[in-house]
Amino acid sequence: MNKILEKKVWWTDAPAIKEFVVEAPWIAEKHKAGQFVILRASENGERIPLTISDKNIEKGTINILFQEVGKTTMTLGKLNKGDSIFDLAGPLGKPTHIENFGTVVCIGGGIGVAPVHPIAQALKAAGNNVISILGARTKEILIYEDLMRKCSNEVRVTTDDGSYGRHGFVTDELKSMIESGMKIDLVVTIGPPIMMKMVCKVTEPYKIHTFASLNTIMVDGTGMCGACRVTVGGKTKFVCVDGPEFDGHQVNFDEMMSRLRQYVDEEKISRELCQQGTCRTA
Repeated sequence: MNKILEKKVWWTDAPAIKEFVVEAPWIAEKHKAGQFVILRASENGERIPLTISDKNIEKGTINILFQEVGKTTMTLGKLNKGDSIFDLAGPLGKPTHIENFGTVVCIGGGIGVAPVHPIAQALKAAGNNVISILGARTKEILIYEDLMRKCSNEVRVTTDDGSYGRHGFVTDELKSMIESGMKIDLVVTIGPPIMMKMVCKVTEPYKIHTFASLNTIMVDGTGMCGACRVTVGGKTKFVCVDGPEFDGHQVNFDEMMSRLRQYVDEEKISRELCQQGTCRTA
């Protein structure tokens, strides 16, 4: 079991956003930017993937941030400082390829800002000019802005309602940057699938290499179950072992989003059971 050393609540309204600092010295030591863990909140719980958003090797800790959108994340959110996560496996997935590309734009949408953070850190450490675009529905639910400013040469913010930064979407800001003549060598994007799809549509005509980090349905995380399969460049890939990052211009986002909607009814039933107080035992 892995003990929760700190708990932070970023947003209390449903779906709540919470973050844990978890005791996991081996994972903290081995983790590289872009990798994730798979955990179970309780003995009878399902396995879910969460990207490591920060770590402290000296203290032997990792940070995981999540939004309470379903039964498992709601169960996880009920844990507090001093409690333990039942089991935690990782680091999993291929690390982000890091080198000095030049100017890199890191785009995080919603809670996708958190997994962008270690990637931006690594890219900055490699000598890149890192420009980060952070998107949120409103100013109140914007996360990790201060942390992203520490690992970026420049940070630009967009909000859907215009309450902070640019009124619009991350793609509006990206498009403005490209159209201004800025030379962009690489784009990294993490967030809702539709956002990543649209980011890739913006960069594709300009042939700007774009990595998209995918968050699909995942069970074992070692390539055995096939639940996380996606089509990339016309070929089947497993997000857990072949990714989670892929060339965004090659990803079949429509198929991926269709697969993510397969269990909407079942997820709704589980969420309702959890809201009725059966999270820990159902």
